[in-house]
Amino acid sequence: MTKGARLSYAESGGIVSDPEHPKGDPTRPVTISYIAETAGVSIPTVSKVINGRPGVAADTRARVEALISEYGYRKTNRRNVMELVFGELEDMWGMEIIRGVERVAREQRVGVVLTEFGPPRDPAGHPIGDTLARRPACVVTVAQLSQEQREELQAKDIPFVVFDPTIELPDGVPYVGATNWAGGRSATRHLVQLGHRRIAMIAGHDRIICCRARLDGYRSALEAAGLSVDTDLVVRAELTTEGGRVAALGLLSGPERPTAIFACNDLQALGVYQAARELGLRIPADVSVVGFDDLPVAALVDPPLTTVHQPLTEMAAAATELALALGRGEETPQIGLELATTLTVRESTSSPADQ
Repeated sequence: MTKGARLSYAESGGIVSDPEHPKGDPTRPVTISYIAETAGVSIPTVSKVINGRPGVAADTRARVEALISEYGYRKTNRRNVMELVFGELEDMWGMEIIRGVERVAREQRVGVVLTEFGPPRDPAGHPIGDTLARRPACVVTVAQLSQEQREELQAKDIPFVVFDPTIELPDGVPYVGATNWAGGRSATRHLVQLGHRRIAMIAGHDRIICCRARLDGYRSALEAAGLSVDTDLVVRAELTTEGGRVAALGLLSGPERPTAIFACNDLQALGVYQAARELGLRIPADVSVVGFDDLPVAALVDPPLTTVHQPLTEMAAAATELALALGRGEETPQIGLELATTLTVRESTSSPADQ
C-alpha cells in the first residue's frame, strides 16, 4: 500500500473556509471553532446551521448565518472524506483495522484515505503535514501522534481518535482501546486452572501501556491464586516473532523451565512455537502457550493457538463512528472507549505433564 493511497470515495457535503483568514485577524484561520466563538455558541450549533438541521433558535441561526456569509464559508466535499493513519502498515492486524474502518465508512457513505507515515527514522519532513493539507473531516490514527501533532490537528479543526493508544493520553483526547488488564488476567487464570504453577510471561516494553496492563493482569491472576510472581519467569521482548523466539529460548533452556508461557501478543507466541521446535519440545505436552490478539493466523498454526481475542475490527468500527460524529460537530456521550477482550481456548494449552 503506498503512502496516501485512497481506498474509496463518495460525494457529499462538508465545509472549508474561504477566504483563508478571518477579517481583522490574518494570523488565525477560519474554522468552525472560530465561528462558534465569535457567535457565542457551541460548535454543534454551528454544525447544525451549516447542515440545515433543526434545533437552533431563529435569532441564533441568523447570527451564525451572518458570520458564515461574512467569512465566506462554502460547501465542499471535504466532509465526505476521512483519513486512516498508520505508522507502518506491516503487522497482520492492520487489515483487521482497515475492515472495521471501511465497514462504517461504507455505511455512512464516506470515503477513506489511507496514509502510512513510514518508520520513525524516516527523515522526510513532518509526516502530519500532508494530512493537514488534505483537511479530512476526521482522522482515525493508529500511529501514535506526538503532542505537537495533536495540537496541529486541533488548530486546523480536524477531529481525531487515537486507536489503541500506546502512551498515556492527556484528558480529553478521544481514543478507543481494549481491556488489556482483564485479558492478561483471563489468560493467566486459564493456565492456573489447568494446574500450571510455573507460568512465564513474555512481556512487551513498559513504555507501551497495553503491555504494562497485560503484565499487571498476569501478576494479579497469580497473586489471586496464591502464587508468587517469579521475576526470572518474566522476560521483556519486542512484539515480534523473533522477539518471542529469543525470549522463549532463554526461558525453555534452563533447568527449571516453565510449564506454560503467556505471550504479550500472537506474534511473540508464534516465536515460542519456533523455539519449542528448535528445542524438541511439544506444544502443549511439554509447554502450554497463550497469545494475545487472536489474529487469523492463530487458528491456522499447529496446534491452533489459545489466545486472548482483542476485537480489532469492532474497535476500528467504534473509533470510526466516534471520529465521524466528532467530524459532524456532534456531542458524544463519551470520548474514551474500551472494548471487552475474551479468551479463545484452542489446542495449545493443556494440564502440565506431571499432573
